[in-house]
Amino acid sequence: MRKFLLLMILALHMPAFSISMANENAARNEELERRVMQLSEELRCLVCQNQSIAESNAELAVDLKNQVREKLSSGMQEQEVIDFMVQRYGDFVLYRPPVKTTTMILWFSPVLFLVLALAALFKKVKKQGQPVTKAASTLTDTQAARADALLYGDRLKDGS
Repeated sequence: MRKFLLLMILALHMPAFSISMANENAARNEELERRVMQLSEELRCLVCQNQSIAESNAELAVDLKNQVREKLSSGMQEQEVIDFMVQRYGDFVLYRPPVKTTTMILWFSPVLFLVLALAALFKKVKKQGQPVTKAASTLTDTQAARADALLYGDRLKDGS
């Protein structure tokens, strides 16, 4: 009789135990999905090139996202997954490639272009602000009369 009662108590608590295990698995899956999405935001889709694999619907992006999920669920850390992807696809797979000698132009060319554009703009503004030289503004009487004739034409003859 004691064994029967013990079995009945265990049977009654069994559904609660399975529900708590299901909730724990769901929480683990939510944490895994959060990590997958966070890491997928840092990896570039190799097909789209302007989207992360989290945003892209391309087959390769879905495959890469599944690889990330698989690697994370097998116990790899985020940096290990990133290193694996870089080893397999190169620095191009990263949205923020590291500063190396091969990526110096990529990182510093925008700054260089900005400095050159500002220098050209400064030079143009400085040139426009300079007064006209006296030699260029001095006209002879003949040149002044001709300029007046061209500008005012017949009005000079009429006296108006």
